[in-house]
Amino acid sequence: MPVASVNGIDINYRLEGVGPETIVMVNGLADDLESWGYQVEDFLAAGYRVLRFDNRGVGQSSKPKGPYTTRLFARDTKALVDQLGISGFHLLGTSMGGMIAQEYAIAHGPDLKSLVLSSTYAAPGPFCGRMFALWADLAPVLGVSFVMRDVTLWAFTVPFFETREEELREFEAAMADIPQPLEAYLAQLSSIRTHDTIDRLGRITVPTLVIAGEEDILIPVELSRRLHAAIAGADWATTPGGHASIWEHPKPFNESVLAFIARHR
Repeated sequence: MPVASVNGIDINYRLEGVGPETIVMVNGLADDLESWGYQVEDFLAAGYRVLRFDNRGVGQSSKPKGPYTTRLFARDTKALVDQLGISGFHLLGTSMGGMIAQEYAIAHGPDLKSLVLSSTYAAPGPFCGRMFALWADLAPVLGVSFVMRDVTLWAFTVPFFETREEELREFEAAMADIPQPLEAYLAQLSSIRTHDTIDRLGRITVPTLVIAGEEDILIPVELSRRLHAAIAGADWATTPGGHASIWEHPKPFNESVLAFIARHR
């Protein structure tokens, strides 16, 4: 895969499709570009180009010393799209990626045709703050893969555990075998613990969709609703599933995102 040298690091990316407009997708914590595997086919079939990439600290991108911030990740994203000559694009971020996408829209709104914020928040608050502090304490002692195994319990719904055993085992194996170094994981984790756009969301003027898995307990739906309420004119949607709705129920997620983007092509 190609690598772009931008913002002082190397970013591993994949640009696919031949459509006139591009969907840029930003990953969540500890996820590399393969995490969008359930979305790419549908987005390409709808006639879009698709750009996905490994954030700093994960996959084949550089892993410099942290901590990182969502503003820093947004600057990485800006540098990448500029080098690739991509403008007037649709930005989609999920979880940590949704936080990065907020910072991008605040700083570089004119670049965007639309913005989709999936399973994310404007600030962690006391619940998520405590959860992430626990992860930060556990990872150095038990390892990143142990924490990611625990994340599986928060990310999927009860029906998934009860009825989709083969897929569940695949996800558990992937989580248990995650290759992200501890320091890179903690550097990324710091970004979601410190993320706070509450007082700046009024600067987002691009058409925005805030979307959440209706059973999300990792980033509770209430936090996504507060984010939606703070962005003037934003659309709201839920899809089946929990925090990992992009994997557990990709079709309704993809349909909701594509329907919104189509209105702003």
